[in-house]
Amino acid sequence: MAHDLILAGGGLANGLIAWRLRQLRPELEVLCLERDATLGGNHTWSFHEQDLDHHQQQWLAPLVVKRWPAYHVHFPQLSRRLDSGYASITSERFAEVITPALGAALRTGCNVQSLGPGQVSLDSGEQLQARLVIDGRGAQASPHRVLGQQAFLGQLLRLREPHGLAAPILMDARVPQGDGYRFVYLLPFSDDTLLVEDTHYVERDAPTAEALRANLDAYLAARGWHVAQLLREEQGVLPITLAGDFPAWSADQAGQPLSGLRAGLFHCTTGYSLPEAVRLADWLAGQPLDDAAQFSDDLQRYLEQRWQQQGFYRLLNRMLFLAGRPDQRWQVMQRFYRLPEALIARFYAGQSTGLDRLRILSGKPPVPIDQALRAALRHSPRHFSIRPDEDLS
Repeated sequence: MAHDLILAGGGLANGLIAWRLRQLRPELEVLCLERDATLGGNHTWSFHEQDLDHHQQQWLAPLVVKRWPAYHVHFPQLSRRLDSGYASITSERFAEVITPALGAALRTGCNVQSLGPGQVSLDSGEQLQARLVIDGRGAQASPHRVLGQQAFLGQLLRLREPHGLAAPILMDARVPQGDGYRFVYLLPFSDDTLLVEDTHYVERDAPTAEALRANLDAYLAARGWHVAQLLREEQGVLPITLAGDFPAWSADQAGQPLSGLRAGLFHCTTGYSLPEAVRLADWLAGQPLDDAAQFSDDLQRYLEQRWQQQGFYRLLNRMLFLAGRPDQRWQVMQRFYRLPEALIARFYAGQSTGLDRLRILSGKPPVPIDQALRAALRHSPRHFSIRPDEDLS
């Protein structure tokens, strides 16, 4: 075989896998293929301090551009500071660190035409072979998963004057709502540099880029901030999983190993993908990687375990998306942020305990109880007789 492992796609998950293997198993012949001219795309990835263990924090540290000791949330009837560490990685730093580390193991500007568990065909006609091929080329629609959307547009801005923020604001929901839960997300990278994102949790029909930009302009004006320079803009739609049939989804993959969003590795409620990408890179670095069939089976078991562990979060998503009026969904999140700080940290880390789950679901819900119960019971795609362009409710 020309390669031990080929990674199709040079995004977050595959970039971390390639980098981790270069650190721990440099004897392996690994090749990472990226369609664009640079690794990592155009993204800002963030995580909470408790999302990763100490060892993971250490090996990820060279990629982190900024850390904060706390963050804030704001709702119409609640403002709160949470003393939980928060950190961000930019795609620029990602490429700056990982590209030279990979060297010839990274090929950019090459588009994958087709692939299988042991081969890759490029648009150029070149045929590549490997013991293993992992497909990490982004999220892919499936009839076996029901998804909502977290649509966002963010702008990295340099302001004319200091913004006055000492810590991130992860959710500012004191903004007009509309067809779903809306909030503004802010990361202060320096005294006058700020990432501002307009974010919407919607079933369908994500807002246009023009509408999102207009929302940001209105928010900046309301805060009295004046833009000196637009440094970068990023836009995306993250999948938010409501229901799914894992065995049917797995059968559709026909033994093809997947990674990242394509493998469904993200927090079902928040959309955060970095912690799952780190865990996958660590797990994969400990696998034999010499038997394609065995690796495929082991990876499917790993993915099934991660799927099962997120069942509670999918239930919450159904209650958020399917119960109550869309413009009142902020009340669900406001109620959640009244809960103990340690519970919130475990939620973000995907490690909610049984007592946490009881606490989140107990008391009077901020949505109609009958609608919440009906939403909770719709745990399978067969409970959603919809086309992709139809309303989920």
